[in-house]
Amino acid sequence: MSAGSVGAGLDESDTTRSLRLGTRGSALARAQSALVAGALADRGARVELVTVVTEGDLRPPDSAWGEGAFVGALERALLAGEVDVAVHSAKDVPIEPETALVVAAFPPRVDPRDVLVTRTAEPAAALADLPWGATVGTDSPRRVGFLRASRPDLRVVPLHGNVDTRLARLDRGEVDALVLAAAGLLRLGRADRIGAALAPDVLAPAPGQGALAVQVRADDAATRRAVGRLDDPATRVAVLAERAVLAATGGGCRAPLGALGIIEETADGPRLRLVAAAVDPDGSRLRSARRTGRPEEAGRLATEIAAELLAAGPVGAGR
Repeated sequence: MSAGSVGAGLDESDTTRSLRLGTRGSALARAQSALVAGALADRGARVELVTVVTEGDLRPPDSAWGEGAFVGALERALLAGEVDVAVHSAKDVPIEPETALVVAAFPPRVDPRDVLVTRTAEPAAALADLPWGATVGTDSPRRVGFLRASRPDLRVVPLHGNVDTRLARLDRGEVDALVLAAAGLLRLGRADRIGAALAPDVLAPAPGQGALAVQVRADDAATRRAVGRLDDPATRVAVLAERAVLAATGGGCRAPLGALGIIEETADGPRLRLVAAAVDPDGSRLRSARRTGRPEEAGRLATEIAAELLAAGPVGAGR
């Protein structure tokens, strides 16, 4: 995936073309794609949603997904000219770039944090509110490691499936709690299920979590310009910095590493505050690092943070 610059030089024809927007068929993917389609339509484009089945959609409900499981089919549809635009959760986009494609827009991000979800009759306002030995469902090695580091008594249960499937299994009593991304619940209109937002220093969010990546063909200049109007510069800087940490540590989107970049306005101009943490899946070797600098220094900040994390050993290596 190329970071590619986006933007200027629009002419009227760019905003009045018909665009085929590829989406997965899940409720969350369609909600995310509808947000992008609506934003493009607000700018005069005609948008047709095209459902594309991905490897992640075909996997059995109780199997773990691999790197790029939700992205590859959409990228292939773009490269084949079957769609003009693809919408991904930024955290799912593999680190290794597909050079013929470019992320033309990172729209404004929503809450990047993970959240604790419990049954409605048993709300938990914090991780500490869970009873001793409670079961927590998640399919993420990152969440497993940070949960075990914070609460070694918890029993983490592999729990896969889409958001609605996981909520149903929680409500049936298969687990006592879930850890999910706040963004998914918010985009599905399920904010009522959020019991407690987990602070990044307790459970560091996945790089890119809460952000969307809108991808187009690199040589499709007109679509790239039209989609580029949705780009939020602060989100782009933060997400690319987080992904740079992941790349520099040699991890993929299943690595037990979290990173969060925040652009803050100061009297001296915008500053990027970048924090990251890594942990082994068993909760051991928890370490974190942080740096602050100008947005244009994002690459250096990410490299320094990665070096500090790697000083304690490879990211994701158990012992």
